[in-house]
Amino acid sequence: MPLLSLERVTKRFNGIAAVDDVSFTIDRGQVVGFLGPNGAGKSTTMRMITQYFEPDAGHITMDDVPLAQAGRAAKARIGFLPENNPLYGDMLVAEYLDFVARLRALTGPARTQAIDNAVAATGIDGVYYRPIGELSKGYRQRVGLAAAILHRPDLLVLDEPTEGLDPNQRVEIRRLIAELGREHTVMLSTHVLSEVQHTCSRVIIINRGRIVADGTVDALVTRAAEGVRVRVEATGANVAARLAELPGVHGVEPHDAPDGRVRLSVLTRGGDDVRPSIFALAKQEGWTLYELHQEAGSLEDLFRQLTASGAAA
Repeated sequence: MPLLSLERVTKRFNGIAAVDDVSFTIDRGQVVGFLGPNGAGKSTTMRMITQYFEPDAGHITMDDVPLAQAGRAAKARIGFLPENNPLYGDMLVAEYLDFVARLRALTGPARTQAIDNAVAATGIDGVYYRPIGELSKGYRQRVGLAAAILHRPDLLVLDEPTEGLDPNQRVEIRRLIAELGREHTVMLSTHVLSEVQHTCSRVIIINRGRIVADGTVDALVTRAAEGVRVRVEATGANVAARLAELPGVHGVEPHDAPDGRVRLSVLTRGGDDVRPSIFALAKQEGWTLYELHQEAGSLEDLFRQLTASGAAA
């Protein structure tokens, strides 16, 4: 039995479907990346899972019990860090975590132990007695994570937890999420695909309110390799236009290049190697080739393909 199950879930705003007939399950112990462009339905889906919104159609269950039926019991099993991470800046970190623990109905020694565990897990002991408003964005995200795991939830839902962080802070939060994933089932929304490949065991991609891909990271990267890129740098006439005419090529992306050269990414489908055709064309047209290199498929390539076209999985 999966921990979480969504079956044909739909949510509309002003008649427009933000989430449209979405179905998927999440098993215990998984760290799932939930990806999609802005407006794809990620945050709406997460807010339905955390009961901020009710679905207009379909069902969401935890351990086969509908969320609507479980009510507060289901909320007690979920930890949520929303994208805007609402914190009280005038409170000390200690005061805020105590406040959240009381909201979670933790009392006595259990509350003290829960706070101690959350502080240790998120590495915020050094700022425990500082006002939240004085903390860096990275430490505020850590405080939000501490609040989300205080009650040891079965499911941890994180909406853009690294948004606005610098690269060093992103690495630290990514490491923290990976560690949290050892004890919690995690659903993670992010725009940073490298974080998904380092952190998640599974990826779900949503576009225009519908699921367009669902699988392990390795499986989706393999799928992306079916449409590869060939990097070309050359000098000559009509390079981009002539490359776009080659069989098996479905797109040509220009890049900045020095000294009058043309630098391009040639996009292909089906796994065919078009490099011999490019070399033959360069010889025919009298181009000078400086680079002809085939890149491996990536999760980013698949994401771009699926969210640009809205293709189904």
